[in-house]
Amino acid sequence: MDQHSSAPPDPFSDPQSVARYKEGPPRIVPGFADMQRMTTLLLSERVPQKGRVLVVGAGGGLELQTFAQAHPGWTFDGVDPSAEMIRLAEQTLGPLLSRVRLYPGEVDMAPDGPFDAATCLLTMHFVERKKRRRMAVEIRRRLRPGSPFVVVHMSIPDYEDEKARAHWLSRYAAFAVSSGVDPRNADTARTTMESRLNILTPEHDEAILHEAGFSNINLFYAGFTFRGWVAYA
Repeated sequence: MDQHSSAPPDPFSDPQSVARYKEGPPRIVPGFADMQRMTTLLLSERVPQKGRVLVVGAGGGLELQTFAQAHPGWTFDGVDPSAEMIRLAEQTLGPLLSRVRLYPGEVDMAPDGPFDAATCLLTMHFVERKKRRRMAVEIRRRLRPGSPFVVVHMSIPDYEDEKARAHWLSRYAAFAVSSGVDPRNADTARTTMESRLNILTPEHDEAILHEAGFSNINLFYAGFTFRGWVAYA
């Protein structure tokens, strides 16, 4: 037997998991729709009418759809390492795809810009800390001076403390169950997150943005285990 055959499938390359992806975020991320709407408003403070926006972790297309519907003059470049998720984004966007260019790969595959803004929603917690800093540097390098960067992901206070971590992850699972997720699936997701995700504390997350050269870093969203910041190049 292949030594890798017992490993759990990558949810972003498994076609069945990808097909169900759009159901997930609204059920497990508190205030998901409002978070996307707030992100759009933060971008619109500085992005011009004919602005160009970089979307990192664009697979699925949910934020691209929100941004494109709200601002018909904006164009977008999106990157995602999962070919399956890029195909889902294409399906999600439909006619809006005419204003979007999608690239398979990580942020270094994105055009150099310059971009008027960038986002990275619900992605960074999949990336280990050193690589996360490199991603932030590459994003900032592609932005015009003063352009906004909005980032949202799992970020848990006192995450190194075992009891605090367990408490916050229990809250995550409880919210998912209250949104209609099967309790067994919520518990499995909680266990998977603890073992596979690279969750940092809010202090560490803000430090990475500082180290990458961003300034005026402000928390704008918090929902149980999720945090969101806006920062400027």
